Amino acid sequence: MTIRHIVTWKLAATDPQTRAEHAAGIAERLTALVGVVEEIRSLSVATNEAYPDRNWDVVLVSEFDDLDALDGYQKHPAHQEAAAYVGSVVADRASIDYTL
Repeated sequence: MTIRHIVTWKLAATDPQTRAEHAAGIAERLTALVGVVEEIRSLSVATNEAYPDRNWDVVLVSEFDDLDALDGYQKHPAHQEAAAYVGSVVADRASIDYTL
């Protein structure tokens, strides 16, 4: 079984330059987890390119072997550090986890 974990965020900043900096910071921190958190099977981060007034700003798409691996990722200290940064620059978050 493979679990796909998708998270999307609305950034808190209102000016485009700060939003771009925060989006880049999120992408940098999350992609740096690959090779550090062994439970990650795949991980990508992308930023929105259209309709900024209605679309979410950043998305994470990642895959794990199972729910235990996803839980291990969530609890990993490196993920906790990245999540602290993300939490400091976002206004809202939505996520879904499902079996492929």
